[in-house]
Amino acid sequence: QVRLVESGGGLVQSGDSLRLSCEASGHSFNTFTLGWFRQAPGKERSFVASINRDNANTHYADSVKARFTISRDYAKNMMYLRMDRLTREDTGVYYCAARNGGLSDYAGAFDLWGQGTQVTVSS
Repeated sequence: QVRLVESGGGLVQSGDSLRLSCEASGHSFNTFTLGWFRQAPGKERSFVASINRDNANTHYADSVKARFTISRDYAKNMMYLRMDRLTREDTGVYYCAARNGGLSDYAGAFDLWGQGTQVTVSS
């Protein structure tokens, strides 16, 4: 069974950068489409970015486009989210997710989830 573990969250200031990591254990997730979602306090989980299994296509939420970059390393069984020019609106718990299908921005389409890592952006 694939287990996803996020890391790299923390407390940063507005304008700073962070890189989140998601490691898969138990099985390769190289055949899966992967995604990042986030949940701000008092809000529903929302889509951030996804990358397909061929590493050829990516999809971003409008709010993070041109600031965030999703990538994956097949050899290390890892996925990353590089976040630049962070704002307070980026605060939340960030989750990595995997699905056995194509790109999607719908949380319900993803089958596997990590426990999340907290990102807090202060002004």
